Amino acid sequence: MLKRIIKTPPQTTTIIIRLMVGAVFLSEGIQKFLYPDKLGAGRFEKIGFPEPEFLGYLVGSFEIGCGLLVLLGFLTRLATIPLLAIMLVAIATTKAKLIAEDGLWLMLHESRTDWSMLLGSVFLLITGGGKWSIDRSIWKKQQNNET
Repeated sequence: MLKRIIKTPPQTTTIIIRLMVGAVFLSEGIQKFLYPDKLGAGRFEKIGFPEPEFLGYLVGSFEIGCGLLVLLGFLTRLATIPLLAIMLVAIATTKAKLIAEDGLWLMLHESRTDWSMLLGSVFLLITGGGKWSIDRSIWKKQQNNET
């Protein structure tokens, strides 16, 4: 099972997607702790989620932890799963209202970062961490040990 999770092709360009996805999630997670009234609990309360303080810290912690894992390329596929869930909930809870009130084009404009993070995370779920990742180093060591 671990082999399937860490197996990744030696693509060098994957690091660009990892840096983008990891840095944005890490930054957003940190900001949920720095500015809880605007970006953490306050935002979750405004959306109408129950237990907004708990959710602010939970989501922020996952964004920080999984963002770091993605940046390092360690357990990349597993790290993208919570990030995908975060993005799907974010799009469903904040952008569905926009499309109903302001139309498709404004919703697409307002959600460009959300879609980029969602699609970048899907890419990493499919491909893994790429050539310059801890996953690739572990995979190569396992392959060498088997031969």
